[in-house]
Amino acid sequence: MSQASHLIFLVALAVFIVTVPFLGAVAGGQLVNTVLFTLVMLSGFTVLGVRRGTLLLAMALLVPGVVASWINYYRPESMPAIVHLTFALLFLALVATQFLRFILRAPRVTVQVLEAGISTYLVFGLLWALAYLMVDGLNPKAFAFSVAGDSMAQSAIYYSFVTLTTMGYGDIAPVSRVARMLAMLESTTGVMYMSILIARLVGLYSTVTPVTDDETD
Repeated sequence: MSQASHLIFLVALAVFIVTVPFLGAVAGGQLVNTVLFTLVMLSGFTVLGVRRGTLLLAMALLVPGVVASWINYYRPESMPAIVHLTFALLFLALVATQFLRFILRAPRVTVQVLEAGISTYLVFGLLWALAYLMVDGLNPKAFAFSVAGDSMAQSAIYYSFVTLTTMGYGDIAPVSRVARMLAMLESTTGVMYMSILIARLVGLYSTVTPVTDDETD
């Protein structure tokens, strides 16, 4: 993994997460959403390293996912959203796994390790947002909304990160068993990830031998 590919993926991911909630109210927002989603997927492929097996698996998920997302944009009646959401979810899960492997195997704290740590957290939020969209698509009554006119299509990313950070404002509530299970797993993952990540970074930092005055002379 190169530092440039880490940074590009992090920027693409952050732009997508921040921009998507505003796209529903603008003309051409769905097109921009699809373009940004494609950029996230493509930049995610660049951070997967050079292992042949990993790259082949990534390609098997990336290509159908991107193609399905564009077909869904132009012909939604012939390509249900759940198809590209499934491929995207599996692909991002692979990316998150590779990031975790990289963080846990890193010999010291570097800019790449910090970028990987932030990216993994954002990927978790996006992963669960896709899962919530899938559940909502299969069962429109899986979530209850206290704000009139709200929907999971508009608030998936918001609800996911609120759950991941365990803030839980209560304006969206999981109703079905699957939705509750996903929300429980996400909040648990958010807490455990931050605990493990901080412990890992502190452990890596504490193992670095400090430079003494004698060594600098």
